[in-house]
Amino acid sequence: MLVVTCGKSKSQELESIYVRYLMEQVLQHSSSNHEDSNKLSRMGIVKEHTLVRLITDGLPAYWDSQLFIKDLNFDGVPVRIYLPREPSASKRRGVIFFHGGCGIFASISKELKEKIGVFIIVNSLFLETPEPKKKSDSVLPFLPLRYHLAPEHKYPAQTLECITATVHFLKNAETYGVDPTRIIVCGDSVGGTYTASVCQELGQRTDIPKIRAQVLIYPFLQALNFNLPSHQKNAATAFLSREHTVHFILKYLRKDCSLKEPILAGSHVPESINLKYRKWINPDLIPEAFKLGYKPPHPTLFLPQVHEEVQELFEPWISPLLAEDSVICGLPDTCIITCEHDVLRDDGLLYKKRLEDNNVRVTWHNMEKGFHCAVGFFGYGIFSFPSSSTIMKYTVDFIKGC
Repeated sequence: MLVVTCGKSKSQELESIYVRYLMEQVLQHSSSNHEDSNKLSRMGIVKEHTLVRLITDGLPAYWDSQLFIKDLNFDGVPVRIYLPREPSASKRRGVIFFHGGCGIFASISKELKEKIGVFIIVNSLFLETPEPKKKSDSVLPFLPLRYHLAPEHKYPAQTLECITATVHFLKNAETYGVDPTRIIVCGDSVGGTYTASVCQELGQRTDIPKIRAQVLIYPFLQALNFNLPSHQKNAATAFLSREHTVHFILKYLRKDCSLKEPILAGSHVPESINLKYRKWINPDLIPEAFKLGYKPPHPTLFLPQVHEEVQELFEPWISPLLAEDSVICGLPDTCIITCEHDVLRDDGLLYKKRLEDNNVRVTWHNMEKGFHCAVGFFGYGIFSFPSSSTIMKYTVDFIKGC
């Protein structure tokens, strides 16, 4: 493959070549339905999730001399904290970030471009402040979490670690120069799931400061219905197809992946549960503008044996959309970012409606040209898609208002 570059350093050229190769590998991996990785797994050479980790963990890390960067341990949970070296006259906001990767890929060590992105943009925007003495007061500490990955660490270890680390930070925020009443929790993809779960879990507690706000970037929020309009429209979209979504959920929960087809059809949900949650998960609740070409699926046969195997799918820690109204009404201000070319788009739309119905203030952006994993390309030159930068800008704008 020939890559022509102009006005770039050798390291930048190599990075462009590497990222292009990575992108090709991901696209090829998506279109082949995991065939190669499944073959290697069946041959006992390498597990599928291990192979994908080798690809995604190759992303170069980001370091900045203006930042104080340190690996810490919050009650047994590894975290990495980014603090501005310049002191502040007052306490700052703080951001906790839960990375995506289906709970089985990615890490703050290797995918730092994605994790540090919010911090970089917030800094660059705030540091343009004309009053020099106010610069450092505006920069915020950034705290990405290094939760342990499945399937080696069994669910719900990941959610529990996110809760544990968040509680620790809320209780000890002032140690890091952070105002405990101005902490924002943020996450992309399954990180958005963890964000929603953490806010639901801690919303009713009175022994810790309240989370100021949450940011959900193309989150996964329910596992009952995989036949919503966005599932149909983006069934074969690269990076996260409809089949891959269920495949990775089953891997995450250490379940037999042969259950994928009945779950895609909806055979894991009994009629009683469908009726109970129809008021919250229903294609009729999706605005008509997002239902072009949608065809209601044919009725499917309920399979009790499948239902018994995947009880976890009905828990709010997997499906935050199933939380009761008494929980939802206690949630903080929320920013939801959905992407038009994403199977999970309608999860975000349905959660937006639930929050608004419970008088939670919601800021919502739908990226017409966005796709799942777009944030992961932020900062990679020509591969930093316009939607990547726009998502980051919306995130920053929301955080600035908190």
